[in-house]
Amino acid sequence: MGQDVLVLNQNYEPLNVCQTQRAVVLLISGKAEIVVNSRGYIRTPSAQFPRPSVIRLAHQVRRERPRVKLSRRAIFRRDHFTCQYCGIQSNHLTIDHIIPRHRGGKHTWENVVSACPSCNRHKGGKMLEEAHMALRHPAAEPSASTYSLFGHYLTEYRDWEPFIAA
Repeated sequence: MGQDVLVLNQNYEPLNVCQTQRAVVLLISGKAEIVVNSRGYIRTPSAQFPRPSVIRLAHQVRRERPRVKLSRRAIFRRDHFTCQYCGIQSNHLTIDHIIPRHRGGKHTWENVVSACPSCNRHKGGKMLEEAHMALRHPAAEPSASTYSLFGHYLTEYRDWEPFIAA
């Protein structure tokens, strides 16, 4: 019962992921329908319920566009695991604040970049001009694509691929 279920909007756009128990409740109450049932059934003494993998809501849900959460991994993904000062690709990167925090810089998408340890040490707590450094690409918030939001589930749930990779 603890498996994840992909929840699609009425127009087949992925909305979120819920647990099997919540998905069954949505199905029984008529608020959703099964799109993919690849997991068999849940049997009780008096009834049998399908164990869904993907469900679709009966009514369209309006929501704001999702945003990518600011995290180390998301910053490295946005910057393609590349130092934004020297261009070296590596899995051993650090986070650098373009405007140092002690100088009023915020921890936002527009102020953080991936940096190799040597470039980060060289820049230190200085501004870019003071350190005689330049960014290879401007820092900006990445767009939240369906794949970036739900792609990490594809390793475990291959039957979700037609709905996420589209």
